[in-house]
Amino acid sequence: MRVSLLLALALAVVPAARATSEGEPEVPTHVDGSAAVRRSLVKILVTKRLPDLGRPWTKQQPSEVTGSGVVIDGKRILTSNHVVAYASRVLVEPDGSSDKLTARVTAAAFNIDLAVLELESTDFFDTHPAIAVADALPEIGQAVAVYGYPTGGESMSVTKGTVSRIEEADYYFTRGLRIQVDAALNPGNSGGPCLVDEKLIGVAFSNEHQAQKTGYLVPTEEIRAFLDDVASGTVKRRPRLPIYSQTIDNEALRARLRLEAGWNGLMVTKVEGDRTNYALRPWDVIAAIGDHELDNAGRVGVGATLRLAWDYYLPKLVKNGKVPLTIVRDGKKTTVDAPVDEGFNRLLRPLAGTYPSYFIVGPLVFSVGHVEHILGLKEGLEHVMLHSSPLIARAFQPPAFEGEELVVGPARLFPHRLGKGYGLPPFPVLKSVNGTPVKNLKHLVALVRDNRDPYLVFEWGDTYAESVVFNREELLKSTEEVLADNDIRNAMSDDLRPVWEGK
Repeated sequence: MRVSLLLALALAVVPAARATSEGEPEVPTHVDGSAAVRRSLVKILVTKRLPDLGRPWTKQQPSEVTGSGVVIDGKRILTSNHVVAYASRVLVEPDGSSDKLTARVTAAAFNIDLAVLELESTDFFDTHPAIAVADALPEIGQAVAVYGYPTGGESMSVTKGTVSRIEEADYYFTRGLRIQVDAALNPGNSGGPCLVDEKLIGVAFSNEHQAQKTGYLVPTEEIRAFLDDVASGTVKRRPRLPIYSQTIDNEALRARLRLEAGWNGLMVTKVEGDRTNYALRPWDVIAAIGDHELDNAGRVGVGATLRLAWDYYLPKLVKNGKVPLTIVRDGKKTTVDAPVDEGFNRLLRPLAGTYPSYFIVGPLVFSVGHVEHILGLKEGLEHVMLHSSPLIARAFQPPAFEGEELVVGPARLFPHRLGKGYGLPPFPVLKSVNGTPVKNLKHLVALVRDNRDPYLVFEWGDTYAESVVFNREELLKSTEEVLADNDIRNAMSDDLRPVWEGK
């Protein structure tokens, strides 16, 4: 299963211009037309330092990236999270200007790929109004214009096309509404506004590299939900039902389920985890969510013509942590209130804008396994595929117990005499220390801290990873030598120091 949040953008009417204290007319809150779009459009210049998984005690060298953004209500700028993630400096350049204004990220959602910027000085917004926002989803086939600053030039670019699809789709470890357009999108377009009839319908966040002129937008519906979360002070993860399902087209299956003609929906195949007495069971058929009936593809009607995956309504109908469903069980229709989970509960999580924790002891460095370990490194991916690493085997499983983490070893051993004769594949998953299974990174630190055996034995979950044995006292003493030889300031990240000190 591929895995991968949701105060609204006010849709106020344009007020009449009124005089300021200086006698100049005040710029309206919202204005229409391409000239107004350009006043709302900005180029974003970011200096960022990404995590270095092979050297988790440091960061990658600084890199420069650009993106696009648009002014929204509240004297803020909306952009894509991936543009400003890991930023050490963010500058905003208004369209048609060489001014570079200092900005800071005040809210971000990794999952839905949105972020909000604020400027050091709000004077900019006196002449750069919030963009006009559409009230509803666009229609399939409507003409669109995407504004931004794609690579290949310095000035603003406008690409045109049509809305080709609207669907519920996977983002990053969440589901959400997504608009597909056939307007060309390129690096640098991310965060730029897409307009229908001069009003915002979404911001660009991705293009499909395998398909020409296929791009994706985060629609204003998801933007409003994100900004509602920002206003509440907590960016929430989208609720989901902890189930797997399948279609019920097969005649023998329908007969076994005792479905009457015209009864449609999706059949529950599995409930995640150990959930006795859960509201849904395998072989239940979900026939409706709230008042919205499912078809046999699991879609529901939205508006006059649109049909979307049934979980579109899930966050809209959740109340007190439950969602109302109509199900067919043992040939009879009944209603249940099914508890929801908040987001995907997976053992291997993304870094989501954070830097990895780490622990160095002798020639070994340990960290927590993240999605990036199998997505970002070709060498690491080859290893995990060929050597039965738990990074693959358990990547999408839920934790076996609260607090479980996969602890990964080094991309390579530090050069030191204690490592003589040992060779490890990149990022092996630590199974045990002196026979004690390792629960998480903090548990590892405590095990090394408290162990009094003459030798420390590290065993791995990877099929072909060699066990390594060190004299305990020599191993601990060698840590300072390794740090000095590699110009590393600290043997562990700050979050692990209280554990090492026994606090």
